[in-house]
Amino acid sequence: MSERWKYQIKSGGIWGLFMSGFILLFNMKEQPIAKQLQHPEFWGRTLVYLIVGIFGLGYYNWKQKQKQQSK
Repeated sequence: MSERWKYQIKSGGIWGLFMSGFILLFNMKEQPIAKQLQHPEFWGRTLVYLIVGIFGLGYYNWKQKQKQQSK
């Protein structure tokens, strides 16, 4: 696996998991965590956060890292 993909998965994956956990805790007032984890909606949202994080944010961060290294 290339260095770029490792970086994108690491940085974007962390963001995706953080956002998913944040939303889980934020919605804890309305539903208990165990009930939220049973809904497919939660897992779908988590998948979307991971995809956006890896492909969107991870790619953007990789480009910024390349710019800084080239200076």
